[in-house]
Amino acid sequence: MRPRKPSVHALPVTGVLRLNSPAEIWYKPALSVVVASAVPNLLLYSLDRLDLVMYTMAGSLCALYGHNLPYARRVHTVLRVILGMAAGLAVALVVGSLTDSTAVLIAVGALLAAVQKTFCDATRIGPPGNVIFAFVTSAALFAPQELGQVPGHMGLMLAAGAFSWLVTVGPALWRREGPERLATARALDAAAAYAADPGPRTRHTAAAAVQAAWQSLLAAGRPTAVRQELERLVVHAERALMTTAADGAGPEELRRWAAGTRARGPVPCPPPAPGTVEQLFGIDAERAGQRMRRGRREARRRLLRALGPGSPVLPVAFRTLVGCALAGYVSSALGVGHPYWAIVTAASVYQPNLVLSWSRALQRTVGNLLGVLVFAAVIPLARLDPLALVLCVLFFNFAAEALITRNYWLGSVAVTPMALLILEFGGFQPAGELVADRALDTLVGVAVGFLAAIAVTNRRASGRVERALAAAVDARHRAELAVADPAVDTLVLETARRRLTASLVELRDAGDVASGEWWQRALPEEELLAAEQAGHRTLAATAQRQGLITLPPANGAV
Repeated sequence: MRPRKPSVHALPVTGVLRLNSPAEIWYKPALSVVVASAVPNLLLYSLDRLDLVMYTMAGSLCALYGHNLPYARRVHTVLRVILGMAAGLAVALVVGSLTDSTAVLIAVGALLAAVQKTFCDATRIGPPGNVIFAFVTSAALFAPQELGQVPGHMGLMLAAGAFSWLVTVGPALWRREGPERLATARALDAAAAYAADPGPRTRHTAAAAVQAAWQSLLAAGRPTAVRQELERLVVHAERALMTTAADGAGPEELRRWAAGTRARGPVPCPPPAPGTVEQLFGIDAERAGQRMRRGRREARRRLLRALGPGSPVLPVAFRTLVGCALAGYVSSALGVGHPYWAIVTAASVYQPNLVLSWSRALQRTVGNLLGVLVFAAVIPLARLDPLALVLCVLFFNFAAEALITRNYWLGSVAVTPMALLILEFGGFQPAGELVADRALDTLVGVAVGFLAAIAVTNRRASGRVERALAAAVDARHRAELAVADPAVDTLVLETARRRLTASLVELRDAGDVASGEWWQRALPEEELLAAEQAGHRTLAATAQRQGLITLPPANGAV
């Protein structure tokens, strides 16, 4: 009998605050949000209307999104972010102008946070996720507001959002294939890591990176000469993932190509790997199929599937609703003047599973408490002049994005004083009171939010594993049928291989999420391992059929 895993897992403490290497493109969102904020803020400063900064900041913060996406997709994604921000802000401003009831405002703030969490997870928008939306809408709920002012304030937000859109898509004018080059370089580096140290974890990382590179290239639009060279490099990365044979590219060679791909010069052009022509023909056919399926109906269908019954997104959204509401009400009961800070803190805690939520709770606590000390130190400087206040906010805006990729707590050290300084635009408040309220709200939001996460179980995490396991088995079966058919079409074989790759990536991600969740069925770890191993053997067989690799005739295993 297979031993049952304990339903309660240990919560990590060591390593939670360890600093990571900075992200490759940390400076892009940092510079984007500074430019997107500086222009409207300085314009309002020149007009002596810094009291309106909160509304322009709502649009400016949209510049944080979409930086890993190819520009063809970024255009639409950032636009949807702006429209989502506008919808949440409009609801918050209207409700805030119609009622002064703290209980109602907290309930609406928690509901908005849950809806934002749901859509961000369902669409996989990526960092910074739902926290920026929750920050803006929760603050707007408690801002003094008249109903007649709402259209003008919404106009400011939309104008700043439009400028943010220009900032995020503008680099396409001089580096059109930049995001695709970065995705390809990451795939090459991950393949090099696997080639140097083969193992389940490095293999999964490499498979996910290769899959992300293909998705980036497929979403980039017309296959330019540069993108065609990038596709050939991804084929090399994929080949290195399939086998450790000596005739493939070695780790050092892959890393050298990755460095050249990241640079601003020409893309490296190594000799095509065997089978490249056949594989790229399949990719072109898949790209043509995507164009035929493109449209609002297909996007709506994918979203509805992510939000449908049984979706693992919904329990986390319900956690967000319960946790944010309770945090807000406890904060209000304690007499804190800014209960929306507790709502935002609770919203920031919720991650894909309970173990990750615990780590985020610790990081948020440390970062916020250090951040209020930074605010106390810098507030005398910020109050010297309105321009000094504007410059301080811009500095912390940049610092937050520059530091948050090292560790979330380090970014929070900059986010906290920035959020407190934004309040100064509406009028000075006692600094000691702000520090005390923010520290108390942090402790309340983290404690109540995490307790709610424990209480609201997510048994659908194991259900996601079961569905992913069934999908991987089905995808492997289809791929095996394609390999066994001597007359199989190139497109059919490539589509089967691509589907199997995606299913194996999803299987490992589902297993990782479920392994950190409490109160659920034991995971079928033996079946997961067997499915992964069998899937990768089948991938190797499809690669051999396409001419990418030559497997030893003795066993044919990876």
